[in-house]
Amino acid sequence: MTVPNDHAPVSACQAVLVEDEQAVRLAIAQTLELGGFTVHPCATARQAQPWLHAGFAGVVVTDVRLPEQSGLELLDQIVAIDPDLPVIAITGHGDVSMAVDAMRRGAYDFIEKPFAAERLVEAVSRAQEKRRLIMENRLLKAVWLKQPDLPPLLGQSAAIQRVRTMIGSVGPSPADVLINGQTGTGKEVVARQLHAASGRKGPFVAINCGALPESVFESEIFGHEAGAFTSAQKRRIGKLEYANGGTVFLDEIESMPMALQVKLLRVLQERRLERLGGNDPVSIDCRIVAASKADLLQMSAQGAFREDLYYRIGVVSLHLPSLAERREDIPLLLAHFVQGAAVRYQMPAPQWTTQQMATWQARDWPGNVRELRNFADRLVLKVVEGDLSARPSDAWGAGGPHTLSEQVDAYERSLIAQALAAHDSNVAAVAEHLGLPKKTLYDKLKKHQLNTGRMRP
Repeated sequence: MTVPNDHAPVSACQAVLVEDEQAVRLAIAQTLELGGFTVHPCATARQAQPWLHAGFAGVVVTDVRLPEQSGLELLDQIVAIDPDLPVIAITGHGDVSMAVDAMRRGAYDFIEKPFAAERLVEAVSRAQEKRRLIMENRLLKAVWLKQPDLPPLLGQSAAIQRVRTMIGSVGPSPADVLINGQTGTGKEVVARQLHAASGRKGPFVAINCGALPESVFESEIFGHEAGAFTSAQKRRIGKLEYANGGTVFLDEIESMPMALQVKLLRVLQERRLERLGGNDPVSIDCRIVAASKADLLQMSAQGAFREDLYYRIGVVSLHLPSLAERREDIPLLLAHFVQGAAVRYQMPAPQWTTQQMATWQARDWPGNVRELRNFADRLVLKVVEGDLSARPSDAWGAGGPHTLSEQVDAYERSLIAQALAAHDSNVAAVAEHLGLPKKTLYDKLKKHQLNTGRMRP
């Protein structure tokens, strides 16, 4: 049996396997190793203890029937240590009721013997991906908690999870980043998240390239010496120099004048600049995060943007999804914005029906999250225009939920109830329809006190 070793190189995918039958343990271990996992085989739950902690980044696969401590008892122990540590239970034929009990107690999934190798690898791979996201989010949260004023990146959709993963991967590196996204998708929010994840001690300096007149652009970016031009009475430190040790956010970089693109490219290549009217080079230490709502590569092909600058700032490209690409996040986003608006305006938070939310989720939202935030303000102020068919006048002041979490929970409960009715209370079909692991669905059924009647797995 291998034991944890902080200095031993292991793959990013790890699985603790608890199986008392040696032949079965060997077969499962070989299957997972062929699937790309580093396997820690254990004959008993006691042997698995060194890996059972909140910092373990892998998955636990355990047989339910074990000597000394059963798989279900091991599951209870793991849930108490870290409920987000995925546990996959292996059950024998006829143990389906036991498997359902395991799911209710917190198992991520269960596999019934005999099983195909592909089924095992697929389940463990899904669990590993979930664990990876959880660990990355914990790391980011720990960083962001040090900066409570940092704007949050809200949402649980796959699209926004990919953005979080990218921030977690790229944030700590010194690589320059290009953020592409439509107006209102949160490009500056992501830029600030990247800065926070970088650990850089210098300031975050935002520059809207589209708002600076060309006549002052060079002075603002690179600075100037006294006497460089008529009104330059004293030296001015430019934004790039001021951001020493920090991050410069160049928003709407597609609007930067072509002549200044050439100068910016040289500065980024050499990491040195000369102030306007000066001759002495000044070294700079800042990370560049640029943002554009346009296709810079296409602009380059049309001669409207320098191709060499595009490749210089786009060491890493990050695409921000539009709201239409993450419609499932709209209930959470709107509830968050409504709660914030209610506090700002000192007014009660309005309520809405499931039908109203469905209508809002179907909208295009060309202004994306920014438009949704403004819409939340209008909901609170009760000035929603009629064409949205969204004024929930019948719900304002009702005895329904008022807090952010209560509103989200109420909507989630209604969606699950509808799915149960549509699929004849077939839990497996409902889980597939909602895109949820069955374990997560069981947790939500218990949380919302929803009775499926048959509770078929």
